[in-house]
Amino acid sequence: MTDAALTAESRPASSRMTTGYAIAAVGVIGFTACILLAMGRVPICTCGTVEFWHGTVNDSGNSQHLTDWYTFSHVIHGFLFYGATWLVGRLRGKPLPIGLALLLALGLECAWEIVENTNMTIERYRATNIALNYYGDSVINSVSDILAMALGFWLARVWPIWLTVTAAIAMEVVAGYWIRDNLILNIIMLIHPIEAINRWQGMI
Repeated sequence: MTDAALTAESRPASSRMTTGYAIAAVGVIGFTACILLAMGRVPICTCGTVEFWHGTVNDSGNSQHLTDWYTFSHVIHGFLFYGATWLVGRLRGKPLPIGLALLLALGLECAWEIVENTNMTIERYRATNIALNYYGDSVINSVSDILAMALGFWLARVWPIWLTVTAAIAMEVVAGYWIRDNLILNIIMLIHPIEAINRWQGMI
């Protein structure tokens, strides 16, 4: 038996599993980016620049750069997905391996990024005042959103529950005050638009 084979056999199973999960995670994100490109999403903002932070909501640069006000919503996605996978583990009487739990969360987030960038969903968003200038995410923004979810997932794992809940509430309150939109309002206006909220959001 060769030295390489001996090394591979002596490597801890958990280490090999962790590496496998990491490779799978990168693959899922890369595959999602390829799908978005095939759907016609632009790689980066058509303005030709990549900003780390773009804080203006009601212009064509929103959701085109690395981070923006909606990045906080994706961090909260991570909180929620971690909570969901934790609950699944409790129900089955055995915690899910953290790598598997993260892969499930990535699958959900990536699926949402694809659905979010379909023409049907884009037009649904554009029916509201807050998203009149929204034409879909750039691929780099979608990938950044996925990574923001992964960050939220990790934070929820290492933070105590009270801190995770407090952070989620704080992000919702600040975003709601500053741009008159947040995860809860976004879900409401996507599923069942309320004209009073639409008028209020149009006043920014």
